[in-house]
Amino acid sequence: MTKRPIFASLLLLSSALVAPAALAQDAGTPAPDAPAEADAPAPAEEEADVSIPGGADAEIVVTGRYTPNVVRATPEVVSVLSSADIARTGEGDISGSLQRVTGLSVVGGGFVYVRGLGDRYSLALLNGSPLPSPEPLKRVVPLDIFPTNVIDSTLVQKSYSANFPAEFGGGVINLTTKATPREPFLTFSGGIGWDSETTNKLGYTYYGSDTDWTGFDDGTRDVPSLFRTAFGSGKPILEGADFSQDDLKAMAMELSNAPTSLLQQNNHIPINWSAGITGGTTIALPDGELGIIATAGISNKWRTRDTLQQTSVERDLSGEPQTSYNRVVTDNRVVVNGLLGFGLELGDHKLRWTNLYIRDTLKQARLALGTDRNQSDRDIMKQDTAWYERQLINTQFVGEFKFDQLKLDLRGGYANSQREAPYERSFTYVRTNLPLEQDPVGDKFVNDLGGSRGDASIAFSDLNEDLWSGGVDLSYEVAPRITATVGYAYSDTHRVSERRSFLFRGSNLPLAVQQLRPDYLLSDATIQLYDITLIETSAQDGTAAFDAKLRTHAGYAQVQAEVVPTVNINAGVRYETAKQTVSPIDLFNTGGSAIIATDLDNDYWLPAVTLTWEVAPDMQVRLNGSKTIARPQFRELVAQVYQDPESNRLFRGNPSLTDSELWNAEARYEWYFAKDQRLSVAGFYKSIDKPIEAYTSISDSSINTSYANAPKATLYGAEIEVQKYFALDQLSDAPFWASRRLVLIGNYTFTQSKIKVGTGDTTVIDGVVQPADNFFFDGAPLTGQSDHLVNFQIGLEDQDKLSQQTLLVTYASPRVTSRGPSGQPDLKEKPGIQIDFVARQGLNLLNKEIELKFEARNLTGRNYQEVQESGDNKIYFNRYKLGRTFSLSASVKF
Repeated sequence: MTKRPIFASLLLLSSALVAPAALAQDAGTPAPDAPAEADAPAPAEEEADVSIPGGADAEIVVTGRYTPNVVRATPEVVSVLSSADIARTGEGDISGSLQRVTGLSVVGGGFVYVRGLGDRYSLALLNGSPLPSPEPLKRVVPLDIFPTNVIDSTLVQKSYSANFPAEFGGGVINLTTKATPREPFLTFSGGIGWDSETTNKLGYTYYGSDTDWTGFDDGTRDVPSLFRTAFGSGKPILEGADFSQDDLKAMAMELSNAPTSLLQQNNHIPINWSAGITGGTTIALPDGELGIIATAGISNKWRTRDTLQQTSVERDLSGEPQTSYNRVVTDNRVVVNGLLGFGLELGDHKLRWTNLYIRDTLKQARLALGTDRNQSDRDIMKQDTAWYERQLINTQFVGEFKFDQLKLDLRGGYANSQREAPYERSFTYVRTNLPLEQDPVGDKFVNDLGGSRGDASIAFSDLNEDLWSGGVDLSYEVAPRITATVGYAYSDTHRVSERRSFLFRGSNLPLAVQQLRPDYLLSDATIQLYDITLIETSAQDGTAAFDAKLRTHAGYAQVQAEVVPTVNINAGVRYETAKQTVSPIDLFNTGGSAIIATDLDNDYWLPAVTLTWEVAPDMQVRLNGSKTIARPQFRELVAQVYQDPESNRLFRGNPSLTDSELWNAEARYEWYFAKDQRLSVAGFYKSIDKPIEAYTSISDSSINTSYANAPKATLYGAEIEVQKYFALDQLSDAPFWASRRLVLIGNYTFTQSKIKVGTGDTTVIDGVVQPADNFFFDGAPLTGQSDHLVNFQIGLEDQDKLSQQTLLVTYASPRVTSRGPSGQPDLKEKPGIQIDFVARQGLNLLNKEIELKFEARNLTGRNYQEVQESGDNKIYFNRYKLGRTFSLSASVKF
């Protein structure tokens, strides 16, 4: 076993437009264990209506010649991940599967970038309804919280149509949950996994509570009663502000101490594991049927990262780093999910009620050793413990009613997301390494709680977001192959976030006390003997709490028509109004706030048109043009400091951000040369007015990231996608090859973007107008954009039964994560190449269907790197090894 010796001796101390599986199969996507049908296309004179239900504001209705492929039949540019596609990738969450889609990449924490545009330019929907986010930094939901066992299919639409919300910069991602079954079933599943950098290796953890392994705390981390009373007093928790020294000591002693502060070394981090159960049935009714489906699952995973994190204050990055820390971070992530769905079919009418619950908990322990040039001749040791709870509850109703030529769609939903981070603890110890005659501390690590040698802090934060949404759509077949649709959509989002942070303070602590490990340093006896108290620091770097709201009303009209044979047009316009406010909450009744509020009240007319020309029976060309927008996310608008546990970086919002406006154009050629096989080539262009970009600054050796509107930007590129199957029955007469085929799926996306900054251009930071070239370089790429994205899959699969072996290759070229501070080079992430292997095998044992799955990820053992480079000078903002992971799972269907 490889140890991390640098720490071993220092231990003192986490349905818009998606086709359901049934529809996908009807439209030409075979089930994974079903034989492929004949490759011949349907006769041109045969007609059919293909509907993709659960639309964002309406379903897409494809009226015209029958085509045996959903991607081809829709009037827009789409990519569909069916349940078979998702299963082939073997990913545990939906973000992993999405990174295989042409033009998509996944950046930290499950946020999807479409064609190089950041997650702010992507829209995520669940069964066509919007989703709230449990992330303080985002209004966009991270897709890594959605396990694949609750998702049936996923659609990505890259060309805008008026039935979608206005925030459609790069594209929309609509997740469709499992549909109700046609026959009863019950499936049990379980799996185990191994990480080469984590499992059975050295890592760090802390006790927490007895039930941490479930993702639920047993009450150990509840906010103590004295703190709850103090939080409601409207006074800062300080000595002299209605709190005596005895009050503050009592509050400090009421905190859960050792279980949340004592970091422990674990030389054998456990294996990863998961378990789940899914079942469903259908009940026959006199005039229809009622389907019921339920699923529940839990996964428990560990990850240790041995990181190098540095900063520099020099423009050319020369000399020694300003700060340099080796930090070991161990995450224990537990995801619990459940879904309960009901589907009622009465003739041509369909009603669907879906309820989803996801809880994603991260238990994190960090230990760092490093230097800071602001504190010369000292070694600094930091230890942190944290517990982050993210939770999503969603309930939605969809009704589809068909009356001959008239179709009515109704939908309504409520979603709640929460993020709680109780007991974020941090301790800093220092040692001077001076001879004992110069400093009695010498080579000992000490913490004097607020003097010049160390400190200790604790924070409690809470985020709650409610989202109500609804809509109605009315479609009428005006004439054969001409359908008109009008609709209305409403959404109301309300987020409240609060963070209360504190420092522990002691004076003239004896040297022997300063050397105590954290739980002894803050024990009841030490607090009482040495008068250790608390000082609230909640609003020192911004507001301690904020209230954010976004309310939208939208109406649209859209026409889909075959104007002449082989030429189809889908044209519409959307009018959308939005009022977005972000206001600081005056927790301490000071009568006002120095932090400015945001009040955006905008309305837009958003046209969109897509022309599809069938140049041959198996070929078509699409042209699309549209206007869309991107709004600032809540967290980007509030001046509240937040620490990201993934990057260990501080973020602070800018209340002066404004909406971005985008003009989009695309041309696309598609060739469907055989059943389920295709070649597509596309070119795209976007002009963006006032794009929102992240920039970085360094203050007191801390890395801070904030946001500003750049003047303008352009983005253009091209993509190619190929999917081809080769029958292998000619290789041999052996039965093994009789029903097998070779699967080749590949795509490549080339993207270029440029920020445009001219003389006299300005941007606004916290209400102050400043020159834009202080923050942006003319010609710099947009953050998050990779020049090259490559995905390739090669595999064998049996067409008669479940047997698949797939090699998956993903490559993303370097991309900017943030603008460099003070004229320095930009920060860049280097994702590199990743190779995965997934094998699935079906068995029948004792008349039970069994599926075995083996996964091997990151076979090349690539590293994560986020760096600044200037000539030969290099600063690693974050660097660590990504382990190779291996997992084995099984499911049994009854």
